[in-house]
Amino acid sequence: MGSRDRKQGGDTAIGEYCLFFELSSECPDSNNLSHYYYKVLYGHISSSIVIFWKREGTKVKDFFISYNSADKTWAEWTAWTLDEAGYTTILQAWDFRPGSNFVLEMQRATSETKHTIAILSPAYLNALYTQPEWAAAFVQDPTGKKGTLLPVRVRECDLKGLLSAITYIDLVDLNETAAKEGLLQGIKQERIKPLVEPVFPGDVRRSVTEQPRFPGALPPIWNVPHNRNPNFTGREDHLASLKKDLSTGKPAALTQAIHGLGGVGKTQLALEYAYRNVAEYDLVWWVRSEEPATLATDYSSLAKALELPENEAADQLVIIKTVKHWLEQHSKWLLVFDNAKDRADVNDYLPQGKTGHVLITSRNVNWRGTATPLDVKVLERKESVDFLLKRTGYTDREAADVLAEALGDLPLALEQAGAYMEAKGRNISYYLNMFTVHKNKLLNRAAPSTDYPDTVATTWDIAFNEVKQISHSSADLLNLCAFLASDDIPVELLNSGVQYLPESLTAVAADPLAFDDAVDPLRRYSLVEITAESISVHRLVQAVNRDRLDGDEKKKWAEAAVRIIDEAFPFDSDDVRTWIVCSRLLSHALAAAEHAEALDVALDSTGRLLNQTGLYLKERAQFAEAKGMHERALAIYEAEYGPDHPDVATNVNNLGLVLKALGDMEGAKKMFERALAIDEATYGLDHPTVAIRVNNLGGVLQALGNMEGAKKMYERALAIDEAAYGPNHPQVAIYVNNLGGVLQALGDLEGAKKMFERALAIDESTYGLDHPDVAIDVNNLGFVLEALGDMEGAKKMYERALSIFTEYLGEDHPNTVTVQNNLDSLS
Repeated sequence: MGSRDRKQGGDTAIGEYCLFFELSSECPDSNNLSHYYYKVLYGHISSSIVIFWKREGTKVKDFFISYNSADKTWAEWTAWTLDEAGYTTILQAWDFRPGSNFVLEMQRATSETKHTIAILSPAYLNALYTQPEWAAAFVQDPTGKKGTLLPVRVRECDLKGLLSAITYIDLVDLNETAAKEGLLQGIKQERIKPLVEPVFPGDVRRSVTEQPRFPGALPPIWNVPHNRNPNFTGREDHLASLKKDLSTGKPAALTQAIHGLGGVGKTQLALEYAYRNVAEYDLVWWVRSEEPATLATDYSSLAKALELPENEAADQLVIIKTVKHWLEQHSKWLLVFDNAKDRADVNDYLPQGKTGHVLITSRNVNWRGTATPLDVKVLERKESVDFLLKRTGYTDREAADVLAEALGDLPLALEQAGAYMEAKGRNISYYLNMFTVHKNKLLNRAAPSTDYPDTVATTWDIAFNEVKQISHSSADLLNLCAFLASDDIPVELLNSGVQYLPESLTAVAADPLAFDDAVDPLRRYSLVEITAESISVHRLVQAVNRDRLDGDEKKKWAEAAVRIIDEAFPFDSDDVRTWIVCSRLLSHALAAAEHAEALDVALDSTGRLLNQTGLYLKERAQFAEAKGMHERALAIYEAEYGPDHPDVATNVNNLGLVLKALGDMEGAKKMFERALAIDEATYGLDHPTVAIRVNNLGGVLQALGNMEGAKKMYERALAIDEAAYGPNHPQVAIYVNNLGGVLQALGDLEGAKKMFERALAIDESTYGLDHPDVAIDVNNLGFVLEALGDMEGAKKMYERALSIFTEYLGEDHPNTVTVQNNLDSLS
């Protein structure tokens, strides 16, 4: 499968590492736990925490929802949200069945639930029958310490009497994501300390700037990927509407009403708004939102620009949460989610409150409930004419009117027509005649596409024919770019993948002057945007470009694109040191792999690239996306090699790791068992690769509660690696640590203590005294000392582990917090 080996998901060097923690009280209904398994952090410090517990059977439920019929939709949404979060509820609309005694049902509901949620609104406060419901809860807990009565305000209302003294959960004017977070945080009845330090109230420098900005200068934090369009014309009503809507604090969504067709200028409108209003913002951040993975990457990258301590956290969800919280605590910022597919994709990223502004561009029209839609259609005819005259410098309004009509007033087509006339020095009438001829030829050649208007296809055809006459290298460069993501195509990709380029582009890759010569015609005819480091191509231009290639040409360029990205994408994509490169190449990896799969080319590179992308996404806690990558890679390798090839085993193993991270233990178990069977048949029973599979299987057996089975797996993995590497290898320390954990779970505390002490000795000799790997051993040793009753010894271990984690990971990292909880549990 090519000359490069494939990385196995995080296990090749480190196997599975276990960090044992005290059970927290964060899970719903924790008072009803009869016994539990320890929290285990799998994957060497940076993977996800999985909690397993067993519940006692009980009829007592968590919440009774008290509401007025006018607020039934709010009550049902509240009950559904709580149920989905793992709580239990009683709701009249769902639980009081026809024929039942309403008074008895109400008595049962209030007596067999721990808390009463009162849905507050004017209708609720004015109704007589709702008063006994909340009053019964109030009598049980008049001080509010138990949280028996939890008012939730959903509409503006004035609270009087007893209710006025109770702090309520306020959902008024929040979007769905913010309301869900507010509800679930409010019911926990615990302290909600911010993830980042609040702004000092007496600090006059309330923004990210240290001094006043020169008028017209860009904000200090600015990542907008496009230059301002000097020919932007019209849209004044839209810009005014945006200004008005954003001033209310509500996010505004730019959408189009031409049923999936692009090119109407949504991105250009957002871009113009950002440039016109630079003085309003200290931070403007552009988020590519076409794919969930790139959306998460761009959003979390703001943490580095803000120099937040969590910017290097392994778990991308931690970074996202921290960025979101920072935005909620600061003002004068603008977020732009460009080309979002659906509101579900962006909801979790929208900050609560009214501290900043959000723009969303999308082809989807369904944004009610998340943002204020702004319908963007083609330009008004006067705006189209004004644009053409401004773009070309001509004054013939009548000819411009006719051409604008022929182009359908579509901004992208108008821009390409104007660029051609400027480059060639042709007047409007000449271009109109040429456009008509080309359009008829194109329509005779093939049926119109449903992905873009025929006007765009025609203007592209005219421009591309001219480019080919100037330079075949220019045309080939555009062909290559058509099979990558549309924005931020790194120029250095040509250099890193020169061996996969056709002869027409090898000189372009090697010589900066030749590159400039190739790019210039594309820029002049408005087919690309170019910066010193990257190329960007409009999505519709890419689509037209691909459609105009024949089958063999499509395969040629799809193969070149995927091989170039595969060559550039880091082999150690699960290593934090490679993540800057991985994040920049992610969108191109997704695009190139998709085209290669569809055209059935370069499957060796495609499968490898999907695997490496999956490893990166898993380490960034993008588990659902990682699962999709590994499933696609597995399908490719099975088709290429059959079901029992060692490369298939690697993909099966990596898919198992993702399933485990997602909580699908049975699915993970099947994957590990399959990978183990393949590798045993390939390498024999005592190979280190087999030990990795055995160890991973032991981890999932432990998670499933089969401690004896897990013990056998860890002992076998340990025996294999001791024979292969000797007794003091860091890989051996991993299996020693894991065995210690399962011995402790089985009650063999002395045996567990010996294992943790041995693992600690190996890791200290390998990494030194203050390495995070050492901190895991120290914490685990403290845990077993605590179980043995040696509280002083446990305290010393926890304090040492806490010091190491704080220095390397920061105070807010989950590992640091958990060890702090372990230390606090001793007091």
